Amino acid sequence: MELQQMRYVVAVAETGGFTRAAERCHVVQSALSHQIARLEKELGARLFDRTSRSVRLTAAGEAFVPVARQALQAAERARAEVAAATGEVGGRLAVGAISTVAAVDLAQELGAFRARYPRVRVSLLMEMSDPLIEKVREGALDVAFVGLVPGARTAGVREQELARGELVAVVAPEHPLAGREWTTLSRLARESFVDFAAGSAARRQRDDAFRAAGLTSEVAFEVTTVEFLAKLVRAGLGVGMVPEAIASELAGLAIVRVRPAPERTERVVWSALGPSPAAAAFLEGLGVDPTGPRGM
Repeated sequence: MELQQMRYVVAVAETGGFTRAAERCHVVQSALSHQIARLEKELGARLFDRTSRSVRLTAAGEAFVPVARQALQAAERARAEVAAATGEVGGRLAVGAISTVAAVDLAQELGAFRARYPRVRVSLLMEMSDPLIEKVREGALDVAFVGLVPGARTAGVREQELARGELVAVVAPEHPLAGREWTTLSRLARESFVDFAAGSAARRQRDDAFRAAGLTSEVAFEVTTVEFLAKLVRAGLGVGMVPEAIASELAGLAIVRVRPAPERTERVVWSALGPSPAAAAFLEGLGVDPTGPRGM
């Protein structure tokens, strides 16, 4: 079994076809297909069900692909560790972040890091907190910036709290609450909300506060980014609640403080096994101890 064969299988699984996988891997399709066939013969099981219209993973393929990804990541990590031992930071830095990250200027930090370490391949994925934490656990991401309720635990990763703050309400300029400095949760409970997906870490920040106050709320529109939340609120389709640090950046909306205010923490998380050389350098640049505490 060879790493290149694993790379081809993962490429087919992620692109959904042999042609696109060959293009990604910069090989002719016949060579890629031949190597996968050799691997299937060695394993004694088919990894893909092939039809004229689609390529799907078999049960064996579903079991193989996650392990193949881990093997490829381990090989890349090994190369990066050797390079770091000779004084050169290389490899990859795969960063994840929520759309409401405010504790750091992520664009500036990534730009400064790439200028300092030009041999590192830097990438960024915007997602919700729970999927980001899972991707860090799996090794698909090296570092992630997430937002969680203060008491939330993050199993299987290391973390450091970066900031703690409150959520505020944002409403359209013509909304009855727009001229008020503050309001109550019970008053907001009468409104229709624009919010993040049910069960997400971002949604729990508000839901937990309403639940603790014995209140319920109606969510008419579910979104995945704060930018689209702001568009829907601006159109008068509902009210929203966002971190206070983010609210001032949302043009065309009125900000209303809430009592009692829902709270959230911003945290940076990384692998419980320890950061790669590139991730360690990035964390140190943020003033974060890469040997910091493990999540619970």
